[in-house]
Amino acid sequence: MQPGQMAYDKGISVFSPDGRLFQVEYAREAVKKGSTTIGVKYKGGVALIVDRRSINKLIEPKSTEKIHQIDDYIGCATSGLVADARVLVDEARKAAQVHKVNYGENISVEMLVKKVCDHKQNYTQYGGARPFGTALLVAGSDDLGTHLFETDPSGALIAYKATCIGIGRNAAIEALEKGFEDGMSYGDAMKVGLKALEAAIEESPKAESVEIGIAEEGKKFRRLSEAEISELIGSA
Repeated sequence: MQPGQMAYDKGISVFSPDGRLFQVEYAREAVKKGSTTIGVKYKGGVALIVDRRSINKLIEPKSTEKIHQIDDYIGCATSGLVADARVLVDEARKAAQVHKVNYGENISVEMLVKKVCDHKQNYTQYGGARPFGTALLVAGSDDLGTHLFETDPSGALIAYKATCIGIGRNAAIEALEKGFEDGMSYGDAMKVGLKALEAAIEESPKAESVEIGIAEEGKKFRRLSEAEISELIGSA
């Protein structure tokens, strides 16, 4: 960082002369160092694919949960600071339950994502706190169909057909751009997603170190078993 920028590096609520909030940009750097997390839409559904390898061989792989269920029809995958992600997942679950109690219906995916992003944006606007160093890929289904959203540490949200966050994002995006097609089948989407994951982590994915969640129209969000993941990897 240049010396002239240091004065704008101390507080979250201070803009630099060129309109940047450096603490938000640092939070994005935390996301870039997080687990490779891929989302792919296919005909009637969305798949979330996460690399949960650990550099410590003593850690139980199943203890590192990267995919979380928010309500019956919505789930998310996280990349970045794990503790920050857990707080945001709890916030999302609370928002979904409050909506269900108040209105007697499931919250729409976009409305839920906007509530989470509003919460994240609050932490970029006031002193005495820092931005959340995590991004979420939110997948779900509602009356309007299936959806895939990415949330940013700044509180921005973007809808995608396919995307990636975390380590190796550029390589994964390149693979997704080559392989993705609108209206793909479930099997084809999984092949494209797993190839993108392989490009990002630069090795063949293994069933025990990959976590997959799917959201399909009219069906509850669920995680695939290790046996199902192993079968998908074998056919990719």
